[in-house]
Amino acid sequence: MTNLTLEDIAKEMKDIDFGMLTTQSPAGRISSRPMSNNGDVEFDGDCWFFSYEDTRKIEDIKQSPVVSLTFSGAPSLLGKPGIFIAVQGNAVLCKDKIEFQQHWTDGLDRWFPDGTDTEGLVLIKVVGNRVDYWDGNENGSIDLAP
Repeated sequence: MTNLTLEDIAKEMKDIDFGMLTTQSPAGRISSRPMSNNGDVEFDGDCWFFSYEDTRKIEDIKQSPVVSLTFSGAPSLLGKPGIFIAVQGNAVLCKDKIEFQQHWTDGLDRWFPDGTDTEGLVLIKVVGNRVDYWDGNENGSIDLAP
């Protein structure tokens, strides 16, 4: 069995635009919603997503920063299933305009018409502490926490 490295996972994630962000509400309800990384993938254990601050996911994160992300890669032309990646971690909310500019990509204008000056804009940084993966042949885990 070949174990994938964090670098291997980063290479796989580079081609996956949308993932699911899962949070837990104060009442204990689990919620998942699609989030786009907009090609901002230099995965080193952290993932970055823009959002409006006045959303349920942000309220959930304020109450409990423990989140998970799931990603699914496209199947190969030969029929092998794509890779499935699950990242467990903690979300940190950021309102720093410098961070906004560092993670901004042109496609974000679709959702945030005033760019990094969009009122109510917040950046969600998910600091991963564990990655699990399955690719149809191999599966494994990478612990990221020190």
